[in-house]
Amino acid sequence: MRRLLVALSLLAAILWSAPAAAQARNQLGPLCTTDTTPADKMIDACNKIIALKVFRGEQLATIHFWRAVGWNKKGDYSKVIADATEAIRLQPSQAAYNLRGSAYYDKGDYEIAINDFDDALKLGPPSGTIFHNRGNAWRGKHDYAKAIADYDMAIKADPKSAFSFQNRGISKQALGDLDGALADINQAIRLDPSLPQPLINRTAIWRAKGDLDRAIADGSEAIRLAKEKPPANIMTPPNSVLISGYTNRALAYEAKGDYARAREDYNATLAIMASDAGSKANQATAKVRLSLVTDASAPIPRDAPSPTTPPATAPSPQQTGATPAASPAPAARGARMALIIGNGAYAHVKALPNPANDARSVARSLRDIGFTVSEGIDLDRAAMQKMTRDFLREAARAQVAVVYYAGHGVQVDGRNYLIPVDVALKPGANMTDAMIDMDTIMVGLDDQVRTNILIFDACRNNPMAQQVAAAGTNRGIEGASGLAAPTSLGSGATLGAGTLIAFATAPGQVALDGEGANSPFSAALSRHIGTPGLEVQQMLTRVRAEVVSSTKNKQVPWSNSSLLGEVYLAEK
Repeated sequence: MRRLLVALSLLAAILWSAPAAAQARNQLGPLCTTDTTPADKMIDACNKIIALKVFRGEQLATIHFWRAVGWNKKGDYSKVIADATEAIRLQPSQAAYNLRGSAYYDKGDYEIAINDFDDALKLGPPSGTIFHNRGNAWRGKHDYAKAIADYDMAIKADPKSAFSFQNRGISKQALGDLDGALADINQAIRLDPSLPQPLINRTAIWRAKGDLDRAIADGSEAIRLAKEKPPANIMTPPNSVLISGYTNRALAYEAKGDYARAREDYNATLAIMASDAGSKANQATAKVRLSLVTDASAPIPRDAPSPTTPPATAPSPQQTGATPAASPAPAARGARMALIIGNGAYAHVKALPNPANDARSVARSLRDIGFTVSEGIDLDRAAMQKMTRDFLREAARAQVAVVYYAGHGVQVDGRNYLIPVDVALKPGANMTDAMIDMDTIMVGLDDQVRTNILIFDACRNNPMAQQVAAAGTNRGIEGASGLAAPTSLGSGATLGAGTLIAFATAPGQVALDGEGANSPFSAALSRHIGTPGLEVQQMLTRVRAEVVSSTKNKQVPWSNSSLLGEVYLAEK
């Protein structure tokens, strides 16, 4: 139940003064305009009223509004937007703008949602509900200061709003204020102990604090509450609470090393139908994490609490008789870890002389400032996939994770892929099967409890162009020049809070391999990454300036950041 709705009674106008059949007046009207009516019955009743063609103006706007409410219950946000837009055309109202803004929010279109909430507030009077909903949209854009300001206004209007306290706490957590976040979440729980959502958010706070037993206990109680009494608020996307509960508890189990229970919860997450952007992002994370914990099982810790509501999922290793194998020794919580890969000795596409040197230089610089480094040179697909997955699994316990890749990279249909040295495109083959999906790496790190720095010197010209042409048109895909910018924040290909991604050159442009022992980008990066007391974005600014100068403006490094504060790779 992440959002609230402006009092629906404000729009329950007298609809039935116009001539209509008695059945329509006495039965269809209440079915259409009562928020407790089941979604399908509500939509059907509103359809029949519209078909009567006896209402105009404000009355017809009200019917379209209520049909939008029915679509919202079903999670069909495109139809919500269509009906709310028609209601606004016929008679603008706060409630219609608020409902449409909430639908845009659920689709992940945060800027449009903010515009709708702004228009709702202009119509007046000031509404704590709309301030709350606009705060959610600012939070979706990672503008946590504006989100907190709106939640402050919502709490001022309604000091008993558990959800406003909860969401203000989420925003404080995103800014690194764990104690302030915990205070707000605790207040939300005191205001309404029956709500599962604040417990889910407290699960994330305990996980960020390293208190995994409390995280698991809160996640289990939240799942129990959500199953016992599913959220009834029509503004809560269907199934979103359970999806979030299972995902957060799974992440806590995984961080504790209880891979069997983590697998159960990830499977439960993926078995539920998702409708909103947040739930789809959780499922993207669950899909990647499930794959990782399936690769390497760990013994169940003796002190791990049992889930209070075990999901109905695939049999666990104990049920099938399989013996879980021990995982590698887990990284210490708070560790600084790096994955460094340099691929240059390609067998079937143009070889590159510098990536191995680039990777070694960056790895050496990171080791010098205290990072635990996993380093791979000239990896084939199997080795590259294993090293990447091992790193993502261990990074669940890290405080800072750095990923650096030098070598060939390509974008296909707007997604970025890193190319192993044994790649060979054959006629009739799926081009992307032989590559490593960059989005998988990003999703695997996107659980918002660590700082993630991803650096890709992988924008060399498309090495697959001739093979794509030779293989014919039967695959229906084409590799484009350079790499693509991350375009989906929070759904599928994510760039969540606490992440910075840097490319050696701008999206869609080609980087230079260089004439010396290192590429221009990696040479500059190696020189500056270990500078004591240099904040990471300032460090990348120095790298950018050096590359632009050394390449005579032919190459301009690019970055996108959702970091929540200053990050120093080399401490002051």
